[in-house]
Amino acid sequence: MKIKGNAHRAIEVLKEKRSVRIIDQTLLPHQLKWRPLKTLEEAAIAIKDMQVRGAPLIGATAAYGMFFGMREEASDKHLEATYQMLLETRPTAVNLRWALDRMRAVLAPIKPAERADAAWREAGKICEDDVATNYAIGHHGVKLFKDVLKAKKGKTLNILTHCNAGWLATVDWGTAISPIYQAHDLGLQVHVWVSETRPRNQGAALTAWELKQHGVPHTLVVDNEAGHLLQRGLVDLVIVGADRVAANGDVANKIGTYLK
Repeated sequence: MKIKGNAHRAIEVLKEKRSVRIIDQTLLPHQLKWRPLKTLEEAAIAIKDMQVRGAPLIGATAAYGMFFGMREEASDKHLEATYQMLLETRPTAVNLRWALDRMRAVLAPIKPAERADAAWREAGKICEDDVATNYAIGHHGVKLFKDVLKAKKGKTLNILTHCNAGWLATVDWGTAISPIYQAHDLGLQVHVWVSETRPRNQGAALTAWELKQHGVPHTLVVDNEAGHLLQRGLVDLVIVGADRVAANGDVANKIGTYLK
């Protein structure tokens, strides 16, 4: 997505140094700082200290952390130690274990001398898979947006969201916010109500920031205002992320999602 008119991903490859860089999200929205990651320790700190957050982005960062670990030492012992070190950085992130399991499954059967190169390639595949998945979410979501727009009198689609399920939580596009970006890029008139999201203010600090950077019309509201907006008919759609979706349709997500 765009920052000041230029396309970026939340994690970007620096090929000349075989390293990556991330946006330090702890400094947003007041300061945009790209932080290079070159070692296993730096990748682990980025995840633990929430310089990167959002399950898909955490998984991608951990994948590159596995590469850094294999570049340092590719023995079986160090492979397992690298896996465990990264796994302990964020126990609640599903994509973290998923990405680490995927990396270990690729690396364990091959010779230690081949592991660093294989890890670099697989981490790149994980990132590209995430981008493709998130684009698909947006592609399907836009169809729903168009249906709702046809059924209403006004020309602007008002969408309420919560927390941050945008591109800052992923490699690119975002999950719940992906259809918003795609609708905007297609020329549909969309407006987003961004709830602040207590206690860490991911909506205020991250979602509002990235929507502004990409040029999507939006309004930041306090969490308790959502009911008022819904009651007055000022919301056409509510779209949020989901940490878990049960087989019966129950959704578990950030505190405050249930109110919406």
